Amino acid sequence: MKLKDIYSKAVAEGMENDPRGEEAVSMALAARKKEYDALKEEDRAYFDMESLLNPYADTRILSGTGEEEVHTVIVGIDIETPEILLVDALKARGRRVDAVVAHHPEGRAYANLYQVMGMQSDILGRAGVPINIAEDLMDGRVKEVQRRLMPVNHTRASDSARLLGIPFACFHTVADNMVSSYLERLFEEKEPATLSDVMDILKAVPEYKEGLLNGAGPNILIGSPKRKTGRIYVDMTGGTEGSKDIFQGMASSGIGTIVGMHLSEEHRKEAEKNHINVVIAGHIASDNLGVNLLFDGITRGETGDGGLEIIECSGFKRISRAK
Repeated sequence: MKLKDIYSKAVAEGMENDPRGEEAVSMALAARKKEYDALKEEDRAYFDMESLLNPYADTRILSGTGEEEVHTVIVGIDIETPEILLVDALKARGRRVDAVVAHHPEGRAYANLYQVMGMQSDILGRAGVPINIAEDLMDGRVKEVQRRLMPVNHTRASDSARLLGIPFACFHTVADNMVSSYLERLFEEKEPATLSDVMDILKAVPEYKEGLLNGAGPNILIGSPKRKTGRIYVDMTGGTEGSKDIFQGMASSGIGTIVGMHLSEEHRKEAEKNHINVVIAGHIASDNLGVNLLFDGITRGETGDGGLEIIECSGFKRISRAK
């Protein structure tokens, strides 16, 4: 498989599992096209043309042309310069490595991470939060994250890969979408009544079992095992944490429990103030689940991993659900 084919399939899987729904994704792409068409000719040179086909700014090929044939790929949750140097050392020892795939974004994909956060408004809208409230609160949070990312030296890892001739890509929101849709289906099927039921469901997922063994598995952050869940909101995608002021709107819309990857202390206090239960599934465990589901999708219909040899690295463990 060529790197560009792996990338294209990853984007397709992410779009298919986007919690906003197919119509909202199509509208987002159409809005991007309209934005491009309105640009002056001299400004088009700076436009990210990839965004016309891929609605996730944090998922990109960072180094290489995409034409590279990939038989062996190193996959990690975080790939930075130390991991790129590790790849180079493995190659020097005779280990074949054709490409590297990270989950968390680097390079331009990291600088533009804030651009995917707008999808959280639509997800909250589908969950019953008035869209005007969701958009208003998210606008401020998006600008805050944009300001935080502006001074970051975001091309360090991608520059290292380029200098060493190592094809490098990152699949962020596309993988997070996989977690979101998977857990939503699971909770719909199992219908947990209490937080203890939610924990039991998560503990049965191999990636969360592994997280528990590593000391970073699911736990109840707010609430107690016997508390009733009420309506569950799965908070697993959309770049990074949203606005800390959204919890009142969530509570008013009838959301009783959030199941998320992680929650800052500031956000935790607001959720607690609004009497919302919170179950933290685990950040790296959830990232593992998303990347595994993504590669299952990329290699769907193929034997094993579709001829790809996947080398685990940087917090990633390959667990295949392929039949």
